[in-house]
Amino acid sequence: MSLGPITLGHYLSLGGILFALSVVGIFMNRRNLIVLLMAIELMLLAVNMNFIAFSHYLGDMAGQVFVFFILTVAAAESAIGLAILVVLFRNRSSINVDELDDLKG
Repeated sequence: MSLGPITLGHYLSLGGILFALSVVGIFMNRRNLIVLLMAIELMLLAVNMNFIAFSHYLGDMAGQVFVFFILTVAAAESAIGLAILVVLFRNRSSINVDELDDLKG
């Protein structure tokens, strides 16, 4: 029993579902910074999957090279975000977003 080939629409649908889940994760959980960072990373990965799907479908390597640069920047962003999170936790003993109001003007 064969279900047929996996088409571009399947990849784009999965990317859209992952993107929507990450947006819901951001709006439903505004308390925990770790969950917010994970939702942002999931959003980036959903967009990257769409880039790779279009790159494969069109036979152009530009999308895959662009994904490489996005993943590099995302890794740096995660490392810096987690370092800031560790410093905030050491100073405040909490990672609750509502309690982190030190930078308000």
